[in-house]
Amino acid sequence: MRLGVLDVGSNTVHLVVVDMAPGGPPTPMSNWKTPMRLVEYLDGDGAITDKGVKKLTKGVGLAREMAEQFHCDEMLPFATSALRSATNGEKVLDHVEKEARVRLNILSGPAEAKLTFLAVRRWFGWSAGRICDLDIGGGSLEMSVGVNEMPDVALSVNLGAGRLTHEWFETDPPKKKEVRALAGYIDETLAEPVKQLKDAGPVDLAVGTSKTFRMLARLTGSAPSSAGPRVRRELTQPGLRQLTAFISRMTAADRAELEGVSADRSHQIVAGALVAEATMRHLGIERLQLCPWALREGVILRRADAADGADGFDID
Repeated sequence: MRLGVLDVGSNTVHLVVVDMAPGGPPTPMSNWKTPMRLVEYLDGDGAITDKGVKKLTKGVGLAREMAEQFHCDEMLPFATSALRSATNGEKVLDHVEKEARVRLNILSGPAEAKLTFLAVRRWFGWSAGRICDLDIGGGSLEMSVGVNEMPDVALSVNLGAGRLTHEWFETDPPKKKEVRALAGYIDETLAEPVKQLKDAGPVDLAVGTSKTFRMLARLTGSAPSSAGPRVRRELTQPGLRQLTAFISRMTAADRAELEGVSADRSHQIVAGALVAEATMRHLGIERLQLCPWALREGVILRRADAADGADGFDID
């Protein structure tokens, strides 16, 4: 079966096409995406503006056309934090469905964390023991911990790198007082979810997923993407602290020149680094390992686990 997974996140509209075989890994045949930055199209009431709706609709329509060109047998279209938290989310979904002919399913925050955890568990296997996974997106931070394929605790908080950059930084580079204020807000917001994660018990392996963690790891010396997905990549708390102090003094344009930083995310990497450092510090994680699989792979694996052609498959 050829499957098209359409991920509408805060940063991008991303279509991955895979040929799905029972027992096989979700290896992409085609990978297409377009920048979105939906959190930058929120008005004062938290609604996505007309300009943002237009951009989103165009991106989803292009993705549908790509899926048709690749003759996908099935599409799994879903949206995450930006649409989940938008006050006009349902209205936007209706508009996209009417104009782009794709009905997006909004994943809840816990569902997003669970599906990402599933992908992490399958990648590292049972020998990894109890896993804690952290995933920093554009709109939210997902955290999960557990010893099985489904986590014991799965949480989501609005600490996405794009959202925080949009809400807290007025200058480029951000002022020191802006960085300090955001760091304080992150610490305060993490207090309760971190307690829930710690109460779940000790962790054998700490994992980071998402583009943000991959960029941070690359900037602290991990292997480039060209080395392949199976190379061990790590991020340490001391290295992250030094990196945060360095990049917070740079402009987004200068950060984009650093090896491993994508131009469309260079503006939000400082906020992402602050979230990563605070989360690792609060959880007592000195070192975490990067996983190349995340939410999209979790969605594919969930679909692969269902009976072939089963009606009523629900990614949430």
